Amino acid sequence: MMNQMILKDKPAVSDWHFPNLPAHRAQDGDPDEETSPQADVLVAEPDVAKPPMYAVVMYNDNYTPMEFVVYVLQSEFRHTTDSAVEIMLTIHNSQKGIAGVYPKDIAETKAKKVNSLAHREGYPLLTQIEPHQGE
Repeated sequence: MMNQMILKDKPAVSDWHFPNLPAHRAQDGDPDEETSPQADVLVAEPDVAKPPMYAVVMYNDNYTPMEFVVYVLQSEFRHTTDSAVEIMLTIHNSQKGIAGVYPKDIAETKAKKVNSLAHREGYPLLTQIEPHQGE
């Protein structure tokens, strides 16, 4: 009898599931009545920006055969034969040329792969990445 009396005399505490509802409403289990507070949630479109792009630049040297450069451009950068030859000639005549433009992580991976392949074959071909100012 004493326990029941203590429980009745205690002030009502709101339910943790519905902290904004009075205790008598939270205990009823009907949070959707007209008097319950409602929060409006506005969903904004996410800002999706294109990632910064990086050019994979191949540098000319006097030892790497032109055929090897064309092979690398075709196998690693998926250029056609005509496109690969044109880029190889640009590298030969201008001392450097762009093999491709990619997001940073892909550009780094391609440059490392080309450098590793050239080193394995015994050629000093150097490939690096640099920020690309796109059109």
